[in-house]
Amino acid sequence: MDFGLRDMSASQAIRDLQGAPPAHGGRKILHVDMDAFFASVEQRDNPDLRGKPVAVGGSRERGVVAAASYEARKFGVRSAMPSVTAQRLCPSLIFVPPRFDVYREVSAQIRAIFAEYTPLIEPLSLDEAYLDVTENLKGLTYATQVAKEVRRRIFETTGLTASAGVSFNKFLAKMASDQNKPNGMFVITPDMGAAFVETLPVGRFHGIGPATARKMNELGIFTGADLRRQTLPFLQERFGKVGTHYYWISRGIDNRAVCPDRVRKSVGAENTFSVDLMEIEDMRAELVPIVDKVWKYCDGTGVRGRTVTLKVKYADFQQITRSRSMSDEIESKDIIRSLSDELLEGIFPLEKGVRLLGVTLSGLNTETDESEEEESPQLSLGL
Repeated sequence: MDFGLRDMSASQAIRDLQGAPPAHGGRKILHVDMDAFFASVEQRDNPDLRGKPVAVGGSRERGVVAAASYEARKFGVRSAMPSVTAQRLCPSLIFVPPRFDVYREVSAQIRAIFAEYTPLIEPLSLDEAYLDVTENLKGLTYATQVAKEVRRRIFETTGLTASAGVSFNKFLAKMASDQNKPNGMFVITPDMGAAFVETLPVGRFHGIGPATARKMNELGIFTGADLRRQTLPFLQERFGKVGTHYYWISRGIDNRAVCPDRVRKSVGAENTFSVDLMEIEDMRAELVPIVDKVWKYCDGTGVRGRTVTLKVKYADFQQITRSRSMSDEIESKDIIRSLSDELLEGIFPLEKGVRLLGVTLSGLNTETDESEEEESPQLSLGL
């Protein structure tokens, strides 16, 4: 298996940030991302699935794809896609139920490997994390050496492949990890950063979702170069606080540190039903285990919050949210359940069935006053 540099600008990649100027803080940042993690675990554990299009989660009739193997992705199957759409795109698609306990066990193995190289680990999910390896525990000179060793150790330990991005800041490391997937690596050096960003469509930027990309396109902003031409006041006026973040990343600048104690901003759970629901009593009954799941986490960790949000997805996949905030922290499951029921009542009368309900608690007592420009982390508790 090749763990060398692949499809990189060779001379720049070999330099590997060792000459990063003080203006960039001299940081060496990795973003390690497992390749089709859930699906790859299923293919690893079931030889009959290897080389075949696999979707984790959902079913042929209902539900949503949680993850898709690379064989399925060739047909256009993606995570968060309705199962019926995925099945239409790939008639031979094999659906398998998720095994989150197994995924968490494998994730813990991977996290232990990261810890052999640096204590500065910022997990984004079970299958990806930022690592600051500027002063790594192995004393390796180059960040690419660390990335290659980490990927090799992951493969030897778990039998799974990972891709890595190497750069001098988090934004560019994240963008780099997507360049040579699967099982690849890419380096963006300080003298490559601005030029790399200016050629990208804004929809490819980490942190810019489809709705924001459409808004930018309507303003004539299609690429990083277009974004870079905008003034800071212009972006702040149209995008608020996050406009400042857009201004700097369009220049390849991101001064956020890798935060091992990344603060969780919300905790939630949701469930997709086997049949669409129309009656409020049926939905109230379905909310009980969802709220129980949220409170179990809160009870076990001491986390408390002030805002309850109800998520509703209708049969036609239209999605709405309704929220209610309290002046003080919510101290009991009964209050979460009561607020959820009140929010549920507010969506009636119905014109169409409901296929999914979710409850999220936010405004947590773990939050600080530090502002993060990226999407707030949420613990998702699957049912």
